[in-house]
Amino acid sequence: MEIPIIHEDNHIVVIIKPQNIEYEEVMRRLGETGTVVKSVHRLDAVTGGVMVFAKSRKAAERLSEQIRKREVEKKYLCVVEGVPRERGQTLKNYLIKDEKRNVVSVVPQATEGAIYAELRYEVVKTVKNLSFLMVELETGRSHQIRVQLKNIGCPLFGDIRYNPRASKGNIALWSYKLSFCHPTTKEKLSFVVYPEDGIWEVFREDFRFI
Repeated sequence: MEIPIIHEDNHIVVIIKPQNIEYEEVMRRLGETGTVVKSVHRLDAVTGGVMVFAKSRKAAERLSEQIRKREVEKKYLCVVEGVPRERGQTLKNYLIKDEKRNVVSVVPQATEGAIYAELRYEVVKTVKNLSFLMVELETGRSHQIRVQLKNIGCPLFGDIRYNPRASKGNIALWSYKLSFCHPTTKEKLSFVVYPEDGIWEVFREDFRFI
């Protein structure tokens, strides 16, 4: 499987991660092309879209610092089953992961091992019982978008892990926008890639509104 590269220089490489592939495998395949990279953030295996990797230790440290300070803009598109009660809302929850089952749950704040998760969503369009959402992450937790939206009664379309009505196929979750400052030049960089095919065709014309 080809890993499309949309930007590369001496310090970073920006790629389009295919769905249903672990990010470690992405790193391995980039390495086979002669591009040695260091991880600064992750996408769940089922999630596709824009990712950035560092090509040096210094670049990795500076990008990681931007992420820690919440200076990196990460936006996602998703299609959920159901219609959220609010057209736009910030969701704040505490999550815990069952490592053996690879399942994340929303739990009370006082739960041992729970970590804070925050995102904001906006409903772009609703068609019958499907809603097209733009999501912006404030924290980057495992399965965060999938679990927090399920918690408000709107599981992701195609998410067989968290949506009992889903059938096999690609999950409707895509990292479409990534913005950050270049680790050495300090130039503001922004990359936008839209998803293709499948359920996204229903909302293709609405991409211009996000």
